[in-house]
Amino acid sequence: MTAPRTVLAVIPARGGSKGLPGKNLAPVGGVPLVARAVRACLAARRVTHVAVSTDDPEIAAVASGAGAEVVARPAALAGDTATSEAALLHALDAHEARHGRPADVVLLVQCTSPFVTPGDVDGVAAQVLDHGADTALTVAPSHGFLWHETFPTGTPPRPPAPSPHPAATAPPSPHTAATAPPPQHTAATAPPPQPAPPPQPPTPIPHAEGVNHDRAHRPRRQDRRPEYLETGAAYAMEAAGFRTHGHRFFGRTALVPTDPARVLEIDDPHDLARARALAPLLDPVDTPTRADVDAVVLDFDGTQTDDRVLVDSDGRELVAVHRGDGLGVAALRRAGLHLLILSTERNPVVAARARKLHVPVLHGIDRKDAALKHWCEEYGVDPQRVLYAGNDVNDLPCLALVGWPVAVADAHAAVRAAARAVTTARGGAGAVREIAAWLLGPALDTTAHPPPPGTPSRLPQGKRP
Repeated sequence: MTAPRTVLAVIPARGGSKGLPGKNLAPVGGVPLVARAVRACLAARRVTHVAVSTDDPEIAAVASGAGAEVVARPAALAGDTATSEAALLHALDAHEARHGRPADVVLLVQCTSPFVTPGDVDGVAAQVLDHGADTALTVAPSHGFLWHETFPTGTPPRPPAPSPHPAATAPPSPHTAATAPPPQHTAATAPPPQPAPPPQPPTPIPHAEGVNHDRAHRPRRQDRRPEYLETGAAYAMEAAGFRTHGHRFFGRTALVPTDPARVLEIDDPHDLARARALAPLLDPVDTPTRADVDAVVLDFDGTQTDDRVLVDSDGRELVAVHRGDGLGVAALRRAGLHLLILSTERNPVVAARARKLHVPVLHGIDRKDAALKHWCEEYGVDPQRVLYAGNDVNDLPCLALVGWPVAVADAHAAVRAAARAVTTARGGAGAVREIAAWLLGPALDTTAHPPPPGTPSRLPQGKRP
């Protein structure tokens, strides 16, 4: 019986990005870029193995946590001039050494393409596995007219640039002539004459030419031959041929069209900002279940309240909370989840609400992320299995720390962009009840959703494991 063909997806992710430091760990939609790529590959049906090639220990930890094998990339292959092909060849060798057999097909999947889908990955793999292609790549249909500039012989030059020292040649103003008489020099003190500056060569004037069209003829879109833009997201190569040629394109190359709206490569901070703005529109709805979460940590103001404060004539502050949120917290507590209220506010109302809910509280905290990290260590909770819900920019460090960053519907735009899931309810209007329904079901039936095997039992609050 013929063994199934092995498809190895390799995600290169070195740690030394210059244009955007820490790029491969930057979260988009609440998930680091390298983890997004790993998830897309793991969800692809045709992929048998997923490996991340990196020289960075933090990237390696995130990749391993997302389910990928890690290939430690040597320094010689991790510099600014290292090629993706070199990383792929090294990963192929590491895969064969680890598994005892070579890969049949190798994929290159770039984590800087944040919206690559399992369908894209399967598409390029299928072209090599099933349709006889030697190589394949994802592309996007393009109907743009492209131009470039040339400098034809005989083009009249541009006028020379103005002198960089206009004051040296400009005539004196009347005011200057009246108030600053020219210095008097004798023959002994007169400065030597300065040589004239060399003439500047004329700057050639560029000429624009059409790249994929005749500028004298503008065909209709439907009359043009289809063209495709390389997306940079996913490539597939027959592994033996790739070893022979050392390049991602050889033999017959197949195109796999993808959605142009999803085409984005992250190279600088502006690209990252665009990706974060697009993630809520392009990412599939992704809400956690009880099997994904061991602990729920809640901000207070703006998450459990509507972020307003009423102040009476004696200066006492009052806030409004939602009874449905209290019901949700009680159900989460009965389900055995670790719970915590974490707030920067030094206000007795925070502690009073926590006492009523029978939930531990840390308030008056300046560094919420440091407090959350310490709390996770104290109770032996993996931060990747923590759901943190917040609404404002002081929640961003905590959102970056956990596996399930959640924003309420009316959260600050930066918080929504950093979140993996966003509630439909506003803060103080049932958002916590909605989160509880994600984990336990709409009826909050804790008996029907027991914790997954291996989940640590809930510890008494205040006790170390």
